[in-house]
Amino acid sequence: MTETACQDGRDHYEVTGGGPVLLVLPGGAGHPMGLGPLVERLATRFTVVTYDPLGLAHGRLGLPVAEQRVAVWSEGAHRVLEAVLPKGEPAYVFGTSSGGIAVLDLLARHPGRLAHVVAHEPPCVTVLPDGVERRAELIGRLDGPGRPPAEGESATPMGVFLARILHPFTRYAPAAVPAGVPLTLAAGADSHGHVLYRTAEFLAERLGGAFTELPGGHLGTLEHPVEFADRLAESLLSGARSPS
Repeated sequence: MTETACQDGRDHYEVTGGGPVLLVLPGGAGHPMGLGPLVERLATRFTVVTYDPLGLAHGRLGLPVAEQRVAVWSEGAHRVLEAVLPKGEPAYVFGTSSGGIAVLDLLARHPGRLAHVVAHEPPCVTVLPDGVERRAELIGRLDGPGRPPAEGESATPMGVFLARILHPFTRYAPAAVPAGVPLTLAAGADSHGHVLYRTAEFLAERLGGAFTELPGGHLGTLEHPVEFADRLAESLLSGARSPS
């Protein structure tokens, strides 16, 4: 198992493991902090490509960041796939939280070489019938007083997320899913009864995708990395589209 860090001036990502390509988009501001155990487990079955949309883990934390757009993240993810995918091979894709929103947009824009997409608790709550109220509650809960800095020496990924990502990403409404690409919406087993569990269930029905539970809550990737990775791998490989 080898590990490499790659960048081409715009796109920052790391590659580890062996097997079919699995693109991972972290949540929050896209910084893959804490995902090491999950990636290590997944890398026993996949070539894991961890995309860092803002390059925060690659020396850019603290630099100015503009308000983010979902399409910019998904187009960056597409460029990364174009760079790493062997000819004729489809990719598996997993995104959690804000990364889950980005993979839904990737699926809508570039479905051609995607074998199976799993979006875990994407916070695009405006799709709900009471989405305006739920979004206001979500933002109010997360973006209260005491926000950490988004720029400068004291900048944190959470500060970047709250200042530049939370508001635009939670306004996103996924487009219809192209026919023929398996999509699974996932929620944490411990999130039952919470708004993001309800959002994932609603999106699965609206977009015609499957729904599954994964271990833990919204941060299940960090709370139960081994169990989460094993259950995610089962979900990705089940019903995946074959190479064309």
